[in-house]
Amino acid sequence: MSTHSTIAIVGAGEAGTAAALALRERGWEESVVLIGNESSLPYERPPLSKAVLVDETRPGPKTIVTSERLSELKIDYRHGCEVVSIDRTASMVILSNGAKIGYHRLLLATGARPRDLNVPIAEGSRVATLRSYEDATRLRELIGQGCEMAVIGGGFIGLEVAASSILRGASVIVFEAGSRILSRAVPVGIAELIRAKHERSGVRIETTAVVERIELCEGRSCVVLAGGQRHLADLVIVGVGATPNVELAQAAGLAVDNGIALDEMLATSDPRVFAAGDCCSFPHRLYGKRIRLEAWRNAQRQGVIAAANMVGEDRPYDDLPWFWSDQYDETLQMVGLCCGGEIPVVRSLGPRGQLLFSLVDGGRLVAACGFGSLGAVAKEIRVAETIIRRELKVEAEALANPALNLKQLL
Repeated sequence: MSTHSTIAIVGAGEAGTAAALALRERGWEESVVLIGNESSLPYERPPLSKAVLVDETRPGPKTIVTSERLSELKIDYRHGCEVVSIDRTASMVILSNGAKIGYHRLLLATGARPRDLNVPIAEGSRVATLRSYEDATRLRELIGQGCEMAVIGGGFIGLEVAASSILRGASVIVFEAGSRILSRAVPVGIAELIRAKHERSGVRIETTAVVERIELCEGRSCVVLAGGQRHLADLVIVGVGATPNVELAQAAGLAVDNGIALDEMLATSDPRVFAAGDCCSFPHRLYGKRIRLEAWRNAQRQGVIAAANMVGEDRPYDDLPWFWSDQYDETLQMVGLCCGGEIPVVRSLGPRGQLLFSLVDGGRLVAACGFGSLGAVAKEIRVAETIIRRELKVEAEALANPALNLKQLL
């Protein structure tokens, strides 16, 4: 395949697929090759910890694009393939089946994988992680009425799986090594609301619970904590974060810094190679530092901007970080980032939920987080996103006043 006519995309998740579609939308008429290591069509990952686990009948993967659409757009989808190496000198990627694909531009959308739990785990213990549709369907068969579960990690994935498992009739205990749940991204006040919701629903949460090892006890898994406490479980779910898949880039000599290191245009240290999604870190103008995000919207939008820049549009990526997570019948949403030293401002929505805004000196809003009913929280977060993007200064008293429509601050 000609090296001067093909854009190759490694990874057929949210970022890679969005990029492939965006290339056609932007008028790229030459070859587009989308390479995925799973055998299915590209699919959404957020439902894996929710609908795939709890729906009455097992749903199939929620596909991002149909095979008919890929064919119509003449996107060459190579599924079930691994890229084993990149030859940057020859502008070529080599696949596990021996195929070689030359490229004009290359996008790495290799995603991330569940971080390993670095403790001894006895052979035969029932320990699982969640990343793929195959993982989710396997968990669905194991989780049910009377199943005793231990979840290691009080982050987004751990808590979503805990909520889904409770809805399926399991009993759940969550072990979090830190002093509170959701410590990496969510303000303490909102985290406390989410913890209370889980505990009311029947989840037991243990913080400062450091797992020392997992043993096999009479056919069941036994989680042993550093203090000596032991907890028997039919199933142990590990959700202690994600590790970016950088090995391919690293072997090709590309710069790595908490992910594949990008510039503001999403280009790597090789200007012909771009990256997008969970696998990469990038500078952000509003926060003055390099960040890496593991979020659906970031992956989708980075894929689109990377596609634009691969065809010469030169568009810097400065989309605001935005996260969401369903917890039972309520939603958590957060926009922006806290970097330390912010002034917290609480806005109560009564029974509909609560928001916490983060202001820096001078009254500039840098982040907002809310938990409660979807309609109420999403509306407030959308306005907060506009305020943050415009770098507006606002009064703390106005943000805290639930009688004031936030749109007035615009």
